[in-house]
Amino acid sequence: MPANLPPQYFEAEKNFRAAKSPEEKIAALEEMLAIMPKHKGTDHLRAELRSRIAKLSQQVGKKSGAQKTSMIIEKEGAAQIAVIGMPNAGKSQLVASITNASPTVAEYPFTTFAVSPGMMEFENIQIQLLDTPPLAPQAIEWWLPHMLRRTDALLIMLDLSNSPLAQMESILGELGKMHIGIGMDNAGEETIISQQKALVAGNKVDLGGTSEGYADLQHKYGAKLPLLAISAKDGTGLEELKRRVFRVLDIIRVYTKVPGKNLTSATR
Repeated sequence: MPANLPPQYFEAEKNFRAAKSPEEKIAALEEMLAIMPKHKGTDHLRAELRSRIAKLSQQVGKKSGAQKTSMIIEKEGAAQIAVIGMPNAGKSQLVASITNASPTVAEYPFTTFAVSPGMMEFENIQIQLLDTPPLAPQAIEWWLPHMLRRTDALLIMLDLSNSPLAQMESILGELGKMHIGIGMDNAGEETIISQQKALVAGNKVDLGGTSEGYADLQHKYGAKLPLLAISAKDGTGLEELKRRVFRVLDIIRVYTKVPGKNLTSATR
């Protein structure tokens, strides 16, 4: 049975051949594994890739003194969205509030060290959210850029109580270093290798005194990106956030019609 590999697989394979370090090679192999369709024609190739990943992980573990684990999360549901932001922006609180996941939630920064997936339900659609480590230079792991490139969209979380414009600029700068664009007029666009859909959630409106920061965000980014104010803690705006996530993804529902019945009765 032919493998029928998509073009994205061969792009990841090209990245693997160009990779210099074991970490980069693992990330490329994991991306190949995640992109590859699952059927009998790919069983042998999947086993081979997993074997390569295991060997490279052993090399990394010996060098670092600890075994590195896979951080590529296979997609589930209708789409996969990475929730990103600076330390203490409220990413984990959001994922805990609108999905079935239970990430660690605390008032201090850097509580998230690994990726925590959860399923968000909107109407009859299941969408996978990934709670990710803070997008700060000292916290970015080698596998994070590859993960962000292969998600269907990015949900940018900003703390409205703490200079949200500066946070946004910092996040855009880090994404630029990863060669990720978010559909805006990106400086140095020739270096962008992945354009991602994105929306921005200004968090912590429950704290008060955040209207000025949100107004600044609207003025600078409101015409470029979907933007809304929320409180992941008390639930303000979360239903609208789900709706915005759905819209950003451009998901198309397809209903089948039972012969002899109208569409309304067929979809009940």
